[in-house]
This record gives sequence, C-alpha cells and structure tokens, in this order.
Amino acid sequence: MAIDELDAKLLSLLTAEPRLGVLECSRRLGVARGTVQARLDRMIARGVITGFGPEVSPAALGYDVMAFVTMEIRQVAGHDPVADRLAHIPEVLEVHTITGGSDLICRVVARTNADLQRVIDQIVEVQGVLRTSSVIALDTPVPYRVLPLVADVPRRVAR
Repeated sequence: MAIDELDAKLLSLLTAEPRLGVLECSRRLGVARGTVQARLDRMIARGVITGFGPEVSPAALGYDVMAFVTMEIRQVAGHDPVADRLAHIPEVLEVHTITGGSDLICRVVARTNADLQRVIDQIVEVQGVLRTSSVIALDTPVPYRVLPLVADVPRRVAR
C-alpha cells in the first residue's frame, strides 16, 4: 500500500511523539480531526501501522547483552514448530526465517555473557534445533528505524 505525504507526516509525528492524540495531530498537521482519524484507521486496517505500544529497553531491565543466534534446524515439520518453542523463551526477542547456510536467526538478550550461555543452552534444547552459531552485538549505531523509509515512499510513488 502506498502512502502519501500526509500519511508520512502523520507517521513521523506519531513516531516522534507517540502519546499525541488525534486532535493534536490534526492541529499540528493543519487538517481536520476526521481526516487524521480516517488516515490512522486506513493505515491500521492495511497493516502499515502495526502497534502503538511503548518501546522498552532490555538494557534498562538489566539485559545488557544482546546477541544474534543463527540456527540450523531439522526441517521435517518446517520452521513453525521450532519458532513456536523459541517463543516460550523470554530472552528471545524476535525470530526470522532466513536464506543461506542457516534456517533461522534470533535476536536474544541476556544479563551477562554467562547468562547468554544459559539462553543459548535453552535454544539448543528446543526440539528440531540441530546447530547454533552466535555473535554478540557490541553497539547499535543505527537502531531499528522506519522513518527514513516512510519519508521516501511518497517521493518514490510520485515518480
């Protein structure tokens, strides 16, 4: 689904200040409240906006170590049973199926390097996981972001 310039401005505004209400968004964007609400409803319905929850820092919760764990799995039943089991490990923040030499990649957190070993041991115990490899993230110079993409979409659609 393409977004237009107003959608991009609305998304940028809500990303910068997620607690703004519809009325304040309409005031700042210079459009009717109903327009803002209709745009939000449309973007939610089409899956452009996927949530409004707070962003939580694992480090602020005591999970100072972040790592990426790749896995080779036994593919008898596919990826879903393994991913379902991984979802029960609280330190597994996300799981993606991937191409290449491995089948899955997880972003995980731990309190310490020793605690990371415990998390990896839990991952290895998951039925269907054959082999893992991990790397520890030292820093996050470019955190997850979508605003540059959002800002670029209306420009590309206009071409």
